Amino acid sequence: MGKKIKKEVEPPPKDVFDPLTIESKKAATVVLMLRSPEEEILVKACEAIYKFALKGEENKATLLELGAVEPLTKLLTHEDKIVRRNATMIFGILASNNEVKKLLRELDVMSAVIAQLAPEEEIVIHEFASLCLANMSAEYTSKVQIFEHGGLEPLIRLLGSPDPDVKKNSIECIYNLVQDFQCRITLQELNAIPPILELLKSEYPVIQLLALKTLGIITIDKESRVMLRDNQGLDHLLRILEAKELNDLHVEALSVIANCLEDLDTMTMIQQTGNLKKLLSFAENSTIPDAQKNAAKAITKAAYDAENRKLFHEQEVEKCLVTLLGSENDGTKIAASQAISAMSENSGSKDFFNNQGIPQLIQLLKSDNEEVREAAALALANLTTSNPANVKATAEADGIDPLINLLSSKRDGAIANAATVLTNMAMQEPLRLTIQSRGVMLAIIGPLHSANTVVQSKAALTVAAIACDVEARTELRNAGGLEPLVDLLRSKNDDVRKHASWAVAVCASDELTATELSKLGKGRGKKEEEKLKEEEETLAVPKLVSEGSPEKEWYPPFDPNFFMYIHEVNKSILPVTNIKEQIEILAKYVAEKMGGKISKDKMPDFSWELHISELKFQLKSNVIPIGSIKKGTFYHRALLFKALADRIGLGCSLVRGEYGRAWNEVTLVHDRKGVIGGLSPPDIYIVDLMFHPGMLMKLKSREADLYRFL
Repeated sequence: MGKKIKKEVEPPPKDVFDPLTIESKKAATVVLMLRSPEEEILVKACEAIYKFALKGEENKATLLELGAVEPLTKLLTHEDKIVRRNATMIFGILASNNEVKKLLRELDVMSAVIAQLAPEEEIVIHEFASLCLANMSAEYTSKVQIFEHGGLEPLIRLLGSPDPDVKKNSIECIYNLVQDFQCRITLQELNAIPPILELLKSEYPVIQLLALKTLGIITIDKESRVMLRDNQGLDHLLRILEAKELNDLHVEALSVIANCLEDLDTMTMIQQTGNLKKLLSFAENSTIPDAQKNAAKAITKAAYDAENRKLFHEQEVEKCLVTLLGSENDGTKIAASQAISAMSENSGSKDFFNNQGIPQLIQLLKSDNEEVREAAALALANLTTSNPANVKATAEADGIDPLINLLSSKRDGAIANAATVLTNMAMQEPLRLTIQSRGVMLAIIGPLHSANTVVQSKAALTVAAIACDVEARTELRNAGGLEPLVDLLRSKNDDVRKHASWAVAVCASDELTATELSKLGKGRGKKEEEKLKEEEETLAVPKLVSEGSPEKEWYPPFDPNFFMYIHEVNKSILPVTNIKEQIEILAKYVAEKMGGKISKDKMPDFSWELHISELKFQLKSNVIPIGSIKKGTFYHRALLFKALADRIGLGCSLVRGEYGRAWNEVTLVHDRKGVIGGLSPPDIYIVDLMFHPGMLMKLKSREADLYRFL
């Protein structure tokens, strides 16, 4: 046996680094590790950063300062699945920090985050990617990025995820996105309503609530309301109302129902299935003030339609509303009063409130809450118009004194409504004398001095109705009421001038008052009155033939503001010789009359829909004079621009697009050197009336397309 020889150990290769276990107690060191090419180090670094970020907002800010965000964004697309997952988890947490959100928008990582929503990815990746998007979508610019990178479709798909966190994050993000009109349209195309309705069955209240809030936004659009109805969505909503244990969802459920009731087909279906009676019973008996308030608001919105009012009357909605007037919650009282105002357009409802409703409304006139008093006065104004029985009931319920007291309210609407009721009451001679004896002439002085034209108009009309005898005129004269009345003759508002003229004509019936008016400039007043009569003869529009007549022809309402606009643009624009300058001046003028310049990120907050609804209610018509609109969007502004341009001979066209968009196109010829004849072929431009009023955008340019189609 030979001698053992000890085998020598070969030294390690010189180009291999010996393994090193790194232990760091500083975040800065771990952030540096994010740039390592080794997957194991990246995994551990991400795990450490995730735990650090979870501890609070200060740590998120620290990571931002250390420059962790940019290298982490590159890991979102790393080939190693664990690295990618860990990076996604970090961004789900970090994206709640506003400064991180800002940086992420600049780094344009939205497509990388949305890619993590792919079906083949793990649920944990879905959870944190959707959380990141939910946090980001609270900002307008991020909403646009999510939408433009196709994020809506995968988010809708994830509503069916087995994981509740994924569902919650996805519906929260969708809720933020659908604040934008274009997203709502895409949501309809993707048939998102069925999966959203499924979320109403969730065992988690936060998911149910977000689903309801989302439905409340998307059912603003008629197409979505139809889809909701076709998918038995109303059954889901009514079941929520019937479940007492779901009372924390009742308020939002009623908001969705309120939108749906605006459609006559939906209203009819609810009535035929007996659910309308259930809804009214719920409103009357609910113990949740906000639920009762939203139920009354739902009735108000639906009652703008005559057929809906008829259905409500058949279901005795008036009893429910009278009950709600007795609520201890001011918001419910206001909503119920507004619903009565809307229902008063129905003659049967108007008669019902004669004995039940008017006494309760008069009690609300004494409320400490100014908004309650205003809403109650509005209801009384509508109930007493052209209804002597309701006028008498108002007087018998001791309504005169609280109405006169309301003339000193801090709210213009309350003053105008109270003046209207007093004017209606003064049509009856005994009541006129009673109103006069209670000091109304002294109380009306303040409204005559108001800067609000509606208040001025209503106050002057009240004077005209009450100053029918020497005592009333003497009281007005001694209280100093003639001077503000004469001043109103110089108003630029047609209604103010007209009602002031009537009041002056009534007051001039006795010598002393006529002499005082003369001193104050009655000669001017007479000229104004003559001018007014001349304008009325020229521009007055025939009214509806009274009911019962064989003929009943409809005419559009007279638009005094529009005629004032024509006068102003003639004065300011016609002297300008340059066509381009004329267009720019007119564009700025139109924008100013319709609510001013609007930045794109403020568009969702520009609540023009409510303004239009209020005008329809005030005018009792779906036809609104263009001059009455003070908050208008694309198609309102384009229509006014076209109408005024035609009046001053400025060539332009009015083009109607989709989804409420309309715009004006103008043709300009430019004087360019080197072109035969000195002129180049004409170019067509879109006139910006919204974001940069007066800016001209060449047709088919990127700016013009964004204006027309975004």
